[in-house]
Amino acid sequence: MKIYTKTGDKGETGLLGGVRVSKDHVVIEVSGALDETNSLLGVVGSQTLPDDVAKVITRIQHDLFDLGSRVAACLTDASRAAEFDASAVEQLEAWIDHYQNSLPPLTAFILPSGSLPGSLLHQTRSVCRRCERLMISLVNANLTWPEERATPEDRLRNERVYVNRLSDLLFVLARYVNQAADCPETLWQVGRDKSDL
Repeated sequence: MKIYTKTGDKGETGLLGGVRVSKDHVVIEVSGALDETNSLLGVVGSQTLPDDVAKVITRIQHDLFDLGSRVAACLTDASRAAEFDASAVEQLEAWIDHYQNSLPPLTAFILPSGSLPGSLLHQTRSVCRRCERLMISLVNANLTWPEERATPEDRLRNERVYVNRLSDLLFVLARYVNQAADCPETLWQVGRDKSDL
């Protein structure tokens, strides 16, 4: 199979179900942000990480592909892509609680910094947040939605919650891998003299 099809040369692309949209359509924007998040996780996974964190990263990458298929099928019949189960959100919450329990409590905002994998996790978190914002734009968009997704509340519900929770987990994992690498956190010095920084 060739990697190029030439079907998108005029600025359109196909979604699951045969719907064709412009490449700057909000569905494609969400798909692109999911891809960026997943690609950054691939960079994180290429770093030296605790074994358990590396397994978590791989599991999330699989989840994001599942989620992306749901986004690609959102304007057509739901059966075009497997249901995105709420259990994926529950797993994220379990990981958040597990890793959070080993961290010192936060007393101030911290700068996105630290070890290379920790900093990359912070970067991935910020891209994930953008993905969430775009997803909200998508579910609120005045598009032709299938009947079972007639209102914004019914559109990509589990997927939206997953992306929201994922950014929380990425923040916790950034702190965790920085702690494992013995990289102290840098507190935001709001309103203070920064001349000695």
